[in-house]
Amino acid sequence: MLQPKKTIKELENSSEFIARHIGVSHQDRDKMLAYLGYDSMASFISAVVPENIRSNGLPGLASACSESAALEELKSTAEKNQSFRSLIGQGYYDSRLPTVILRNLLENPAWYTAYTPYQPEISQGRLEALFNFQTLITELTGMEIANASMLDEATAAAEAMTLCQRMSKSKSRRFLVDPQCLPQTIDILATRAEPLGIELLIADPLQAESQDDVFGVLLQYPAADGELRDYSTLIEAIHSNKGLVAFAADPLSLLLLKSPGELGADVVIGSAQRFGVPLGFGGPHAAYMATRASFKRSLPGRLVGNSVDSNGEPAYRLALQTREQHIRREKATSNICTAQVLLAVIASMYAVYHGPAGLRKIAERVHSLCSVFAQGLRQLGFEVKNKSWFDTLTIHSGAQTEAIVNRARDAGINLRLVDDSQLGLSFDELSSRSEVSKLWEIFKPEGELSFDEIEAQTAYIIPGNLLRNDKLLSQEAFNQYHSETQMLRYLRELSDRDIALDRAMIPLGSCTMKLNASSEMLPISWPEFANVHPFVPLDQAEGYLQMIGELEDMLCEITGYDAVSLQPNSGAQGEYAGLLAVRAYHESRGEGQRDICLIPSSAHGTNPASAQMCGMKVVVVKCDEQGNIDVADLREKAERHSQDLAAIMVTYPSTHGVFEESIVEVAQIVHQHGGQVYVDGANLNAMVGLCQPGKFGGDVSHLNLHKTFCIPHGGGGPGVGPIGVKEHLEPFLPGHRVLSASSKGAAVSAAPWGSASILPITWMYIRMMGASGLQQATEAAILNANYLSKRLSEHYPILYTGRNGLVAHECIVDLRPIKDSSGISVDDVAKRLIDYGFHAPTMSFPVAGTLMIEPTESESLWEIDRFCDAMIKIREEIHAVEDGVYSLDDNPLVNAPHTAESMLRNDWLHSYSQSLAAYPVDSLLRQKYWPPVGRVDNVYGDKHLVCSCPPMSDYE
Repeated sequence: MLQPKKTIKELENSSEFIARHIGVSHQDRDKMLAYLGYDSMASFISAVVPENIRSNGLPGLASACSESAALEELKSTAEKNQSFRSLIGQGYYDSRLPTVILRNLLENPAWYTAYTPYQPEISQGRLEALFNFQTLITELTGMEIANASMLDEATAAAEAMTLCQRMSKSKSRRFLVDPQCLPQTIDILATRAEPLGIELLIADPLQAESQDDVFGVLLQYPAADGELRDYSTLIEAIHSNKGLVAFAADPLSLLLLKSPGELGADVVIGSAQRFGVPLGFGGPHAAYMATRASFKRSLPGRLVGNSVDSNGEPAYRLALQTREQHIRREKATSNICTAQVLLAVIASMYAVYHGPAGLRKIAERVHSLCSVFAQGLRQLGFEVKNKSWFDTLTIHSGAQTEAIVNRARDAGINLRLVDDSQLGLSFDELSSRSEVSKLWEIFKPEGELSFDEIEAQTAYIIPGNLLRNDKLLSQEAFNQYHSETQMLRYLRELSDRDIALDRAMIPLGSCTMKLNASSEMLPISWPEFANVHPFVPLDQAEGYLQMIGELEDMLCEITGYDAVSLQPNSGAQGEYAGLLAVRAYHESRGEGQRDICLIPSSAHGTNPASAQMCGMKVVVVKCDEQGNIDVADLREKAERHSQDLAAIMVTYPSTHGVFEESIVEVAQIVHQHGGQVYVDGANLNAMVGLCQPGKFGGDVSHLNLHKTFCIPHGGGGPGVGPIGVKEHLEPFLPGHRVLSASSKGAAVSAAPWGSASILPITWMYIRMMGASGLQQATEAAILNANYLSKRLSEHYPILYTGRNGLVAHECIVDLRPIKDSSGISVDDVAKRLIDYGFHAPTMSFPVAGTLMIEPTESESLWEIDRFCDAMIKIREEIHAVEDGVYSLDDNPLVNAPHTAESMLRNDWLHSYSQSLAAYPVDSLLRQKYWPPVGRVDNVYGDKHLVCSCPPMSDYE
């Protein structure tokens, strides 16, 4: 009898996921290697990656396991989290995510695999949803303009502080902060203020002496203790002293409370988490910022505006894009390039589904339950400290405090311990009559109260001068989709307007749009992960802590670093945290004067923006004609600034997609002069299993989990940007009031582990791929990029290559000669690709007039060839322009993209056929994406800025 080649145990433990994640089959891989002139993957990789940085795989990482085994293992870990009802509040509240939104948005790859909507013609669905979000926020806050979301409430407050400093006419360097702001917000303000030389004054803002000589003030509304305060006199005083007023406002309370705008606010920030977004141990959640319209050009983050397309029809787009840090670099007002798009879309759809009446009903119910509970407590003999409230109470519990907390825990409820004699609790959408009765019993077991009797005695507790009386959310979007059928169709209608990874390859260089596997996504909806408050006692979060610890160990093994912090909730936050660690390290050694940051001229714009936010001075290092760091220039500048050199920021492989041979020498030069080496991990997808930044000279790196490690981009967020550090920097990793007090690092995010609820995605990816699978993925990414580069090189110039004429995981196609010979621009090629059913590659970065293309390891040879065929066919169309067949004013590229409506016109007047416009290759006959709008007019949109839906009265 023949013996099986593998035992049953081996067969059960084997992983088929590696082949599911890597799109190219073994046969196609061999075919591609032969096309490139190599007989094996090993010889090919040796030709690409410099020998002096090669590592010996990932021996400390577990081998791959199957999808079902990984899910089972993670489920057993998740079940170690205890399911408590948390009434802790402090910016985080339970809510009900409508299942129609859960199933058709949060769990729908048409929404979560999309990219940032820089190409508006293929992003109209997400842009409309974000436009709704902006409208929701402007309506609730009473402000004139709002952005399309921010990372979290605390970092939004820090952005508000710097916005107030820029826009106020005060010469002061002091910013007044109400002690009743959320504690984590105050911590983040302190982190941001210190490197910028801003003095935080944390004092009662209602005291006259606090109001003098400040450029602004931050007020919590309602306050952290639940109180509703009248700030009218304070606001007048701040304004009279040329300062500005920022509010941190709970959006649900604003259904009942007078808007900050009506009270005189200049800036309003907050979190939209309680509009249907799960707690998730702290994130991701969509924060918001709203301001006066006059501040629009200084507003950080993204702004969705309304413009027109080439047919004169309305179309959405990102407005005022030159505010991005990519353009302004060290002069940027913020380093933020990530929003929380997916979460903002969920919050907006929560509001669309409930409508103004439904939202007000939720707010009234929360307030009424809180008020009934307070009235009952007083009858039980407890002192409620608040005179007024929306949903939060502070209670004098005296000597009974510990007993009450213990009884609550026995009942599966978390209360907020204010101090030894005071408790706090917050009501939310999940609160109920029975919960109120249970809480009365917890506070006084022998007491007996009738809910109905006390409710009959209870009235609104909101002061009359703070009650809202204006009409809210009269726009069509918030008054049309209240049945599940309507909501389902609206979500489908919007997703059909977009191109996401579920529809086609998104070949964006530097952005690594790879498979976000369903098995990776599944755990984020598990209640064991979704329903945990970030400030629960840590013994209730053992599952989270185990998963986080395992993931930190995995990332240390992969990168060669000694420690990892998962707190930064975006790549930009990771850069900032990494440089703060470097800064703190130098200060600990008595070398606080080190403030020079060397940055290559090719660097991503967030690098210099992050450096200036940390109080560093940017010195640019030249690059040579091949795009590599000019080592001679680096050596000269390192010597010149030797006493003050803090760090160098380098991206590896380089921003232009090449393994630079000099990276080890670069690190040695910087270390020689006392500096630290920051390796930007944006391109780690070309290194996993092959080389480790922590081993070839890096002291610190941020890692984009939303790139290399499969967290989906979500239409422009969420992201996670943890940092890995060598041992000497470990004490300076981000700290948090929830974490050990031994950490010297400053908090950079509101929650201790940032966007914790999406970390299972990366855990699943690494667990299912294992050491071998991760290395195979890297090799496949490099192979795919080189195959694509060679195919296109016969038709377009490839701008940069490394050793042996090869690239890393991406390549840059130079369209500047084509612009010179034909007049066709990089924009024209990008828009024409839409007619072929593709999202454009990265445009004009890192070099203007180029396309940076990254196929990733997840695409099949068939899809890569389909993209190459499209690019080659487009080159033929450009030749037709060069040869005079088509004029520069009328050709398939300058008129792209072509809508279905334009195909139906009887007055087709173009020099090319409708079939060429719509079906330039036969593969489109099977499946055709029709862009919902023609080319969007960017100039018109900026000149006629409209950033929220007009009310229905405008149509009457």
